[in-house]
Formats: sequence, structure tokens, C-alpha cells
Amino acid sequence: MNNHIKIIYCTQCRWLLRSAWMAQELLTTFDEEITELTLVPGKGGIFQIWINDELVWSRQETGQFPEIKELKQLVRDRVAPDKDLGHSDKKSDDSS
Repeated sequence: MNNHIKIIYCTQCRWLLRSAWMAQELLTTFDEEITELTLVPGKGGIFQIWINDELVWSRQETGQFPEIKELKQLVRDRVAPDKDLGHSDKKSDDSS
């Protein structure tokens, strides 16, 4: 399957570097699963992450940027549900 990720970032807020870093992390982690990743400049404080035309993160809605661990989990759940993320995987609630 073709998996396309789009990161829309605000140029006025100078969020290109943050967006590029997130893109690098995703492309490194999902090198076989992501077929296209696009950085899209925007304005007005926008920061959104889309996976296959589905909005999965909006700074306007959440009031914050995603942690990289959280972002990798969101991507994994949509493009490679069986992929082990190692230390980026959720810790179980079982403390034994």
C-alpha cells in the first residue's frame, strides 16, 4: 500500500525545523512503509499531520505538538500495525 504523510507547518512561526526533524524520524523508523512524505508550508499557526488523507494531529485541536514517541505510535497504528517500535512502544500498565 502507498502511505503518504503530509506535515503542514506555519512558516510565520518558523516551524520548518521541527517539521523536518519529525519527517526525518518518521522516514528513518518507517523506511519501508512510507512511500511519500511531504512538508507543506502554511500560515496562521497551523501544524497538522495527515496520514493517507486522514488528519491525525492538529496543534489547534490539541494545543501542543506531538511527542515523537506519540507520533511514531500514531503512524505505526495506521501504516504498520504489527511493527515493533522498540523503546518508542507504549509501556504496559503491568509493573511486574
